[in-house]
Amino acid sequence: MHSGIVSPQGVWWKDAGKAEKLWVTIAFIWCIILFLAMPFWHIVGGQNTTGVRGTTDPMAFMERTNRFVTEFQVGEEKGIPVVAPPAGSHVYMLGRAYQWYPILKLKAGSTYTLHLSSLDFNHGFAVFPINLNFQVVPGYDYALTITPNQAGEYKIMCNEFCGIGHHLMVGKVIVEP
Repeated sequence: MHSGIVSPQGVWWKDAGKAEKLWVTIAFIWCIILFLAMPFWHIVGGQNTTGVRGTTDPMAFMERTNRFVTEFQVGEEKGIPVVAPPAGSHVYMLGRAYQWYPILKLKAGSTYTLHLSSLDFNHGFAVFPINLNFQVVPGYDYALTITPNQAGEYKIMCNEFCGIGHHLMVGKVIVEP
């Protein structure tokens, strides 16, 4: 009787067969191709948005966001301020326990610098229905240069489980023509 620590006596394995060696080789080659494609698509394909990242104090980011809201608020929707900053300005959005704050109202064709951060937990920033996803982490300011090109109302969803109210964490960006 042997335990799992003592290896069995004799030759207990078989060499990989011809077909298995072929599939392992194909899989390895495919992995190399995909690995090389990542920087190509980042640079040429524009698949990953490049932004500027920096550290920040979560409370300082919240204060900056509140100043931004005070300066550019144009209304309110269900208790959340609606903010319409001028083109070319820095726009601040804060993720916090089950809420994206504030609601942004932007102009199509105008360029903005969007700053994202979290006050409390890791949050996922996903803009529906377009494919834009970021992980938003407390203590980091993610600055992205954006130019909305199509008018409409876009939902922002948290796609990183952040607690019991995660399913309620839906924000909004309104893009006007």
